[in-house]
Amino acid sequence: MEMFSAPWFSALLSIVLIDLVLAGDNAIVIALAARNLPGHLRSKAILWGTVGAIGVRALMTVGVVWLLKIPGLMAVGGLALMWIAYQLLADTGEKEHDGPSATTFVGAMKTIIIADALMGVDNVLGVAGASHGAFDLVIIGLLISVPIVVYGSTVVLKLVERFPIIIQLGAAVLAFTAAKMVVSEPLLAGIFGAPHAALEPLQSAARWAAYTLAIAGVLGAGWWVNRKGHA
Repeated sequence: MEMFSAPWFSALLSIVLIDLVLAGDNAIVIALAARNLPGHLRSKAILWGTVGAIGVRALMTVGVVWLLKIPGLMAVGGLALMWIAYQLLADTGEKEHDGPSATTFVGAMKTIIIADALMGVDNVLGVAGASHGAFDLVIIGLLISVPIVVYGSTVVLKLVERFPIIIQLGAAVLAFTAAKMVVSEPLLAGIFGAPHAALEPLQSAARWAAYTLAIAGVLGAGWWVNRKGHA
């Protein structure tokens, strides 16, 4: 694809739109991971966590063909992301946790990059498809998304400080994203897919049941561990 041609700009616009859609999840996980850091480290964690997360996503996009060959990747990534969501939620208790987002800059960075990599598995195929194999488009699109995610994370962090309930909402969003990854696993297409029109109502019910169980499980586990911490 010729650089700066009409098809090139069209593909770039598609990638930027995809990044914009994904920025909400990224902003939430970055803000929640950085919320326990001292004030002078929060902005630093948001900036470098975003850069590191987008770098990971760029590498994943390059390796998309290889990723497609790994059976069960979406399901495993979804379950791991559910654990990340639980840990972020559990950190709201007064009891100290050894989770990756406790009070250290390195811990926050680890949480941000790992969680973004897990969420990226579900969406990197869309970016790779929109780029039509042009790596320069992927990099430019991801670079454009950096200020969007950084600003979004800063806004979310300020809202979290004022309205703590947003932490629960953020964990629910991550749990929903994780459930969507599990439901999208090709190995589970017989349960959640739609190979036959007659099975669509049952499979649709199974998908919504998975979403509900994931959200309820993460929020319930977070509430339970915080209740024990207060006790």
